[in-house]
Amino acid sequence: MRAAIRARTLTSTRIPSPNSLAKSWPYLKRPSPYTKGTRVLAHANHRCLASVSASQSFSPKDRPLDGITVVSLEQAIAAPFCTRQLADLGARVIKVERPGTGDFCRHYDTRVDGMCSHFVWVNRNKESLALDLKIRKDLEVLFRLIEKADVLVQNLAPGAAARMGLSYEALKENHPSLIVCDISGYGQNGPYRDKKAYDLLVQSEAGMLSVTGTKTEPAKVGISVADIAAAMYAYSNILSAIIQRSKTGKGRAIDISMLESMVEWMGFPMYYAYNGAPGPSPNGASHASIYPYGPFEVANGESVMLGIQNEREWVSFCHKVLLTPNLSSDERFITNSLRVQNSTLLKSIIHETFSKMTTVEVTERLEEAAIANAKVNQLKDVWDHPQLQARERWAELMTPGGPVPAMVPPGWENGKEARMDAVPEIGAHNESILAELGMDNFGSSISSDKR
Repeated sequence: MRAAIRARTLTSTRIPSPNSLAKSWPYLKRPSPYTKGTRVLAHANHRCLASVSASQSFSPKDRPLDGITVVSLEQAIAAPFCTRQLADLGARVIKVERPGTGDFCRHYDTRVDGMCSHFVWVNRNKESLALDLKIRKDLEVLFRLIEKADVLVQNLAPGAAARMGLSYEALKENHPSLIVCDISGYGQNGPYRDKKAYDLLVQSEAGMLSVTGTKTEPAKVGISVADIAAAMYAYSNILSAIIQRSKTGKGRAIDISMLESMVEWMGFPMYYAYNGAPGPSPNGASHASIYPYGPFEVANGESVMLGIQNEREWVSFCHKVLLTPNLSSDERFITNSLRVQNSTLLKSIIHETFSKMTTVEVTERLEEAAIANAKVNQLKDVWDHPQLQARERWAELMTPGGPVPAMVPPGWENGKEARMDAVPEIGAHNESILAELGMDNFGSSISSDKR
């Protein structure tokens, strides 16, 4: 069982006008510390918000985003995955959550020692601050944090942040160096601006379901690909804005749309269907326009993935894997487009050979012929993948339910350098953050939850 959570909230009157609050807040009125040509990435006074915890095996100052403070009003996947990656690089990320319930992603499941699998994945290396943003003094805490922040990220419901005075336009006058990143389903303007958006719905809107599944049944991608796409573009845009700010001293607004992020990733099928041409046909786990490229069943009921990308590989496949050299010159299969056109026949020919062989035997022939191949792994196989083990790609991550393995971020040499600060409980850092801000005497109510 997870321990009781002490989530501190600040009580006061309701706010009559959040936008006027943003413009009148005295501690936001200060000049930018930047001048043209300076090469700095963080305000000098950000050091008063130094990270509460850091990896014991690697100096935080060695990480590229050390000194950068990110305040994030985030939930679900898109914004949290973006900010987790910033945190992996050394940024201090303060995650603002609802008191009591927190990020609703915490409650999708309980698969990781009582915690949600999604939440554990995207929320390491963060501090949790529980605030009720409908209460004046809680919002005051948020504005005080923003005054000391480099980046503000939010993926609240459409228009919610702007109504609280948290748009870039509302903040830039008093904080010109602030970078504000809004992540939404469809962007901050246009006819779909206020339309609710979840990952599967955006996949569908972007045409993804037209190229997945089979001809008789569409299928979504098995992971939150629209959320992940938006997170990656938010992450890269924030990094570029930090670099640009080091040259100009100015922040910027970043407007990330899940739809636009997903459509960018749909570039190949979009161009394939250019000028009204039919799009790629959904082919399950097989490629729509390259063949053979997909799973093929073998004798023991398992499947082997393989891919033929050019004519040299096709010849090698016929000679060394199928052991039918004359097939390589068969006029029905001599080009990729013909192999796609006659894929049903070719699949039966391949199956005739593979159905008499085990996975090991097929894989050995494919390797000998230098044909790209892969196992059709289950998730339990990935946890024990020999390549990941050999490259030391797993590190230990602490959660409220206990330690779990976590993937070392791609690009980091090994787990010793990777930042693996604990996944926080709701409001775990309220007291320390309020003390840093000199606001620990604002009054509070303590609530306890068991998750």
